[in-house]
Amino acid sequence: MTAIRQRADFRYLDRLRVRWAEVDMQKIVFNAHYLMYFDTAVAGYWRAMALPYHEAMEQLQGDLYARKATVEYEASARYDDVCDVGIRCARIGNSSMLFEAALFRGPERLVHGELVYVFADPATQTSRPVPAVFRALLQGFEQGDPVLELRCGSWGEWSRPAGTLREEVFVREHGLPPLLAGDADDERAVHVLAVNRLGMAVGTGRLLAVAGGAARIGRLAVHPGLRRSGVGLQVLQRLVGEARDRGAGRVELLAAPGTEPFYARAGFTPQGASIEMDGSRLQPMALAL
Repeated sequence: MTAIRQRADFRYLDRLRVRWAEVDMQKIVFNAHYLMYFDTAVAGYWRAMALPYHEAMEQLQGDLYARKATVEYEASARYDDVCDVGIRCARIGNSSMLFEAALFRGPERLVHGELVYVFADPATQTSRPVPAVFRALLQGFEQGDPVLELRCGSWGEWSRPAGTLREEVFVREHGLPPLLAGDADDERAVHVLAVNRLGMAVGTGRLLAVAGGAARIGRLAVHPGLRRSGVGLQVLQRLVGEARDRGAGRVELLAAPGTEPFYARAGFTPQGASIEMDGSRLQPMALAL
């Protein structure tokens, strides 16, 4: 085992609550579930790097296969405990990657271990060298580098990646009219595109100037696999910043069902009753700048 890590050593922590089904006859978490906790946290680790796992591995022309897992038990988690699982990439070899994992209840470390993965050809499962771009991404994340680049530009610049992402979210996922993948307002709007370290567009939104010194945010879309990972908030904050830089005194938007809490956390407040549009009830919200 490598050095046993403390909570502060992990840039990424995945929160969980122990479920009834994970507790054994001793009234503690059954030992095998800790590996499940680690594996679930690894999936969150990819999201924290703004990597949609399957698309990223396809672009890298490989996949990751578990080679070895070790667990050391120090204390027990119990039913309804709120715990955090830390995951960090500790070492990258030619084709293998060593991840350290630890489960904490508050400051107390309960369990720690290691996971070894091999980067390999998905068809033959024979090992391949870890691609340089993937190696740099992992090392950069652990060093605290940002995982996204927020690019601001015109529809002419971003129509293809932004339109593709909108179609995935609005049309295919939510069944909304294809008009939402692009309309006449796009040509006069300012667009923000969130791009990850592999060059993949994972978030987008637009800003329109409207009457009375206000600006309107719309067409905010995030890759389905990266929801609740901070991508949407970064796009929203950049759009608000662009509105402020352009002299707007107020930003307006229409919140889709279920998204009101997200916008409320960013400082937006409801403005009157909801309205019907494209078969959905949308809530007008605004933020004073």
